[in-house]
Amino acid sequence: MTERSFTVIENQWITLKDGTRLAARIWMPAGAEADPVPAVFEFLPYRKRDGTSARDESTYPVFAAAGIAGVRVDIRGSGESDGVIDGEYTELELANACELIAWIAAQPWSNGSVGMMGISWGGFNSLQVAALRPPALKAVISIASTTDRYNDDIHYKNGCHLSAQLSWAATMLAYQSRPPDPEIVGSHWMEMWMERLENEPFFMEEWLSHQRRDAFWQHGSISEDFPAVEIPTLVIAGWADGYRNTPLLAVEGLGEKSRALIGPWVHKYPHFAWPKPRADFHGEAIAFWNRWLRGEKNGIENLPQVRAYILDGPKPAPRRDTDPGFWISKREWNRPEMQCFYVEQFGTLVEGLPIPHAPAHEVYLRSPLDTGTTAGEWFTLKPDAELAGDQRIDDAGSLTFETLPLADDQSFLGRPELTVTLRCDAELANLCARIVDVHPDGSATRVSFGVINLAHCDGNAEPKALAPGESIGIRLVLDACGYRFGKGHRIRLSLSTAYWPTVLPPPVDPGLTVDIASLGLAMPKLGEHNVFEMRQPDNPDPLPAYIQHAPAETGRDVTRDLSGNRTDYHILEDTGLFEHPDTGLATRQRREELWSIRPDDPLSMTGVSTWTCDMRRKGWSVRTISTSRISCTARDWLISASVLAYDGEKQVFEKTFGKVIPRDLM
Repeated sequence: MTERSFTVIENQWITLKDGTRLAARIWMPAGAEADPVPAVFEFLPYRKRDGTSARDESTYPVFAAAGIAGVRVDIRGSGESDGVIDGEYTELELANACELIAWIAAQPWSNGSVGMMGISWGGFNSLQVAALRPPALKAVISIASTTDRYNDDIHYKNGCHLSAQLSWAATMLAYQSRPPDPEIVGSHWMEMWMERLENEPFFMEEWLSHQRRDAFWQHGSISEDFPAVEIPTLVIAGWADGYRNTPLLAVEGLGEKSRALIGPWVHKYPHFAWPKPRADFHGEAIAFWNRWLRGEKNGIENLPQVRAYILDGPKPAPRRDTDPGFWISKREWNRPEMQCFYVEQFGTLVEGLPIPHAPAHEVYLRSPLDTGTTAGEWFTLKPDAELAGDQRIDDAGSLTFETLPLADDQSFLGRPELTVTLRCDAELANLCARIVDVHPDGSATRVSFGVINLAHCDGNAEPKALAPGESIGIRLVLDACGYRFGKGHRIRLSLSTAYWPTVLPPPVDPGLTVDIASLGLAMPKLGEHNVFEMRQPDNPDPLPAYIQHAPAETGRDVTRDLSGNRTDYHILEDTGLFEHPDTGLATRQRREELWSIRPDDPLSMTGVSTWTCDMRRKGWSVRTISTSRISCTARDWLISASVLAYDGEKQVFEKTFGKVIPRDLM
C-alpha cells in the first residue's frame, strides 16, 4: 500500500452541546476531504500535549500514512480541555465520548466510521462506550483494560483493599493539578488552572466510599451486560501486568465478535512493550481498522479467537528484557480441561483429587504482615523491580506445598483454581494463594496469584462477617497465566494470610487454620493449540527522542528495622526532565511513595505518595506538589491529601483534603 502524506493539527477545539471546549490533536491523511477516511478516536485524561505525546507519535502517524485519521482528545479538565474532571468513567465522560464520536463521523473528511482505541483508561472507556452503542462506532481495540471494575482494577480484588488504590488516587491528583499550556489556551491559562485546583476531586474519597461491589462499580463493568457490546473487539494484555485476566474474560463474554491477544508484556502498547518479544501492533491494528471501518476484505476476522505467549520458565531477575517462551493460538476458546493436584500425607503436591471424607489435617497459618514485598507493582510500567521478584522471600512467611521435580514439561493457559476448607477465630481475614515455578537452582518465579477477603466468600455485593471458629469451604480463582513448567522444575503452591503492600491488611490478624487434607489445586491445561511466529514490529524503537535536560531515575527498596520492628517499602520514580523538540515544552514528574507496617500490628499500616510535577518553557515555569496519605484504625480508614502550586517561585495555591471513612468488612 502506498503511504499517504498527512498533516498534524496540533490543537482542534471541539465544542460540546453544553458549551465545554475539548482539545484534540488530529493526524489527518492528505486529501481526506476529497476522499473521506475512517478515524480512530482516543479519549484520555493524560494530556495529549505532553503526557501521552511520545506514544501518540509512535502510532498515529503510522495510521495516518495508511489513510486512517487519528483523533486524540483530552477529557474535560485535562490538558487544554475546559472544565474539571468529575471522576473515573462517569456518565458525563461516556456521554461526552458518544458526542465526540458523532462529531467525528459528521466531519467532511470522515467516511462516517469510527474506531475507538486505548490502553488502561482509554481501553476501559472504549469498551464502556461500545456498550452504549453510538451508531458511528464500528470497532474497538482495548489494551490493558477490564470487564469488571471492582475485581479487576486497581481498587479491590475479591474484597481485598489494594494499595494501588492510593497510588492511583495520588497519580490522578497529580495529573489533574497541572495547568493547560498557555501556548494553546492563551492568557486565561491561570484562570483555568485555578478552576481545576479549586474543584478537582480526590478520587480516593469516592472509591473508598464503595467497599462493596455496588452500583458504583457495576457502572462501566461490561460484564454486567456483555451482549450490549455488539461490535468487533480486539482485547490485548500482558502477563506482567495486573490486567492479564481481561482478554480471556472478554472472549468468554463477548464470544465470536471478540479476539484476545496476550503477550509477556508490562502495561504498555505491544509494539514497544517489555519484556520482549513484541508484536506488530501497527500492522494488525491497521488491518483491523481497514476491515471494520472500511469494509476491506482482508481476512482479519478469521484470526484465532485466542493468541497467547506461553512463558517458558523466566527466571526472576532485576530486569527482564526478554522472556523465553513461544506463541500459540486457539481457534476457539473453551473452558480448559483442568489438571488437579492435592496434598498427600507428607505434604507433597501430587496429581489427583483430594481423598473424599479424609480425616482433617489442620495446620495453623499466620504470616508476618510484611509478607509480600517481592510481589512487585499491581500494574507494571517497566520490566525491572516492578515485576514480581524471587518468591523465596515471601514463601518464608507462607505455607507451601510443591511437587517432586517434574518428569516432563507441563504447560498451562487459563485461570488456576484453589479449593480448601479453613476456619478463623475472628470475623475477618485475608488469604493469598500463589502458583510458583521452582527452578532447579531453587529460584522461584511467581506464575499466578489470587487474594480473597474471606468475608466476601459468597460474593462482593453483600459480604458477611465470618463466624469465629466455624469451618468454611472456599473456592478462589487465581489470575490467568500462560506458562510452561520445565522438566526438573517443581510446581509450588504458597498460601499466606498477608500480601503487603499489594493488599492492605484487615484490622485484625487472627491467622487461619487450614485443612490441608481438603486442599485442591486445579491448573488449566494448555490443550490443543497451534504454535506460530508472531510478526515483530518493523520499527524496533518506535518512540520519538526528546531533548534530555535531566535523566530519569528509579528505585525500589525494602528496609526492615529489626530494633523498631518495622518494615518500610520505598518507591522512587522520576521521569527526568525532557523537552519536546517541536513545542519547547519540558516536563518532569517525580513520585516518592512509602509504605510502612509492623509485622505484628495491622493498625500500624501507613502509606504516603508524593508527586512533584514540573512544566517549563523559556520564560515560564510551574510546579505542583501533591501528597496523598492513608492510615487506619480498627473501625476507620483515614485518608488525606494536599496540593501546592507554584508559578515560578511564587506559591499561588494550597488545598488540603481529609476524610474518615468507616471500614466495611475490610
